[in-house]
Amino acid sequence: MTFWQFLLADLRAIVMDKAIAITLFGGVLFYSVLYPLPYLNQVPTEQMLVVIDHDGSSLSRRLIRHADASPKITVTGQVSTIETAQSWIESGRANGLLVIPHGFRKDLMLGRGSTLSYGGDANYFLIYSAVVEGLVSVGLDASKYVQLVGLLAHGENAKAAERSLNAVKLNSVPAFNPSLGYTPYVVPGVLLLVLHQTLLIGTGILGAGQWRNQGYWRRVSPLMLISGRICVFFLIYTLFTSLYVGHCYYWYGVSVQATLGQVALFLLPFLLSTAVTGIAFSCLFTRRDLPTQVLLLISMPILFVSGFVWPLELIPEPLIWISTIIPAVPAIIGMLQLNQMGASWVSIMPLWLHLWGLFALFFMLALYGVNWRLKREPNCES
Repeated sequence: MTFWQFLLADLRAIVMDKAIAITLFGGVLFYSVLYPLPYLNQVPTEQMLVVIDHDGSSLSRRLIRHADASPKITVTGQVSTIETAQSWIESGRANGLLVIPHGFRKDLMLGRGSTLSYGGDANYFLIYSAVVEGLVSVGLDASKYVQLVGLLAHGENAKAAERSLNAVKLNSVPAFNPSLGYTPYVVPGVLLLVLHQTLLIGTGILGAGQWRNQGYWRRVSPLMLISGRICVFFLIYTLFTSLYVGHCYYWYGVSVQATLGQVALFLLPFLLSTAVTGIAFSCLFTRRDLPTQVLLLISMPILFVSGFVWPLELIPEPLIWISTIIPAVPAIIGMLQLNQMGASWVSIMPLWLHLWGLFALFFMLALYGVNWRLKREPNCES
């Protein structure tokens, strides 16, 4: 069997195998829509707030009006007790509660501090942070209003008093996530992880289902089998990667800083190393269902050790060292730095060389594993 004949036979085996075809074509397309879909609104706004006003003053009512006018918050109602407000949160009628204490206006007018209490469901950190951010802004506005009234009462000029309260103006410009949304923050890394995991699963299922059977794979050398299989999966995943990094990034508004040539050059060793890792991985199994089960179990750990959803400083050092042999980890870190943060090629060169090193390492392991499998199982000609 020639090399080209093997390529066609391997491609036919992938397309005709329902489990592999669904994982590769169905999984990649499905996740390109499914994962970003819940986060298309990007930033949470108009979060429901219930208020317990123990003061009942003009200033507390002003505070409530400003809270309701905030783009982050909408006041859904006022209740008399904290227990009632908690029941609103538990039933989903509100996301948080604000407690305005007795003597709120009096304490502020006398120059004494007053504490506004907030409670809410912190299970959803984006919702929780949106409510807290809105209340902090409203609280600061109330404080400035009281200070302005005090300055005017002491005979200060209105414009001068306002300038003194706003002496420093913060001009905050997001550098790498202009919308401050969830999609540009996490989707680029997750899409690369989807490519990595589906490619490993596809190569794992294909190899695990062949080692104990006869077929075209026994009419070639281990070197030709590995090289041909890498070429076939590389061709398929070049199309998938173009869909993700091209269309999906544009469609979901992901920031793109690198050139097309830089992205293609960096992703080349990622796809090659992942494909050969999958071939080496497949040599561990003779049951087609096991590669999928194992890879699904380690998907979330890979996501966390990549460092873009959780700080690496909070992850045990041994796990970080182990993760360096997983192609997705340096690929995700490097792509985020290159494509989302505008890093220079020199700064991500160590990660690029790291991926080539993984390719060489797993190619040798795959060569040993395939040779061992073909010798161990009965050598039957089809």
